[in-house]
Amino acid sequence: MKALNYHNHTFIGAANRSSLIDLVIPEDFNGKMILFIHGFMGYKDWGAWNLMQDFYTTKGFGFCKFNVSHNGTSSDNPTEFTDLTAFANNSYSKELEDLTAAIDWVEQQVDELPKIYLVGHSRGGGIALLGAKDERVYRVVTLAAISSIEKRFPQDKQIQVWETQGTKYTLNGRTNQKMPQLFAQYEDYIANKDLLDIQKACETSTKRTLVIHGDADTSVDIEEGHNIANWLKTRLFEIEEADHTFGAKEPWESTELPEHLQKVCELIIGFLLIED
Repeated sequence: MKALNYHNHTFIGAANRSSLIDLVIPEDFNGKMILFIHGFMGYKDWGAWNLMQDFYTTKGFGFCKFNVSHNGTSSDNPTEFTDLTAFANNSYSKELEDLTAAIDWVEQQVDELPKIYLVGHSRGGGIALLGAKDERVYRVVTLAAISSIEKRFPQDKQIQVWETQGTKYTLNGRTNQKMPQLFAQYEDYIANKDLLDIQKACETSTKRTLVIHGDADTSVDIEEGHNIANWLKTRLFEIEEADHTFGAKEPWESTELPEHLQKVCELIIGFLLIED
């Protein structure tokens, strides 16, 4: 397979919205392709994700990462949340569509689709578990993944308030933006509840999966990692003292991976190299 190095190319995701995607296939490509899915209020170039890409491509792995189509960034501003209308209209089912579209795009760039290893962080980890049923996906890795979409929504009276007001806001602690979410996001979940059932996806999965979580994660409790591992009947790999992003932050100014994310990357390498 020929070497490729695409940065900020576009693909067409959910609702026919264009979004940015990167693809690197090194000269010494080993036939294994990582497809990375970022999390909530994230993007493909956040923090140390580019360093993580370099970690793998220098070892012969292909690497693809993309912005989900309604994450609030745009082709002109790939690292800033300038399109809050898109963010407000996002949904979990849209992100699942984006994943399928990203795999389709990769397939169009190569002569023969290599083995796809989904790696998802946080919300992206939940999407990876849901998307694992795609026959083109070979294995899955979750990093601090959510185990329930329903738990991401308000409960009881708060749902009623959201429905009445039509929009709720979540503060982005890094940018101090009030990020809008339309009530239609919850309605989309209810309409697609079976499709978005992470527990069911895990219990019926036939794909080998590596589950990783930091034991100091204050954003997604490690209990959710235990849930995922239990449903998959596999082991949870805990990274001691690691937070939700395994030490990374935005901006990440070092040329080295944070210590905990380095451990994660090395752990994943072992998983990628396991033979059937």
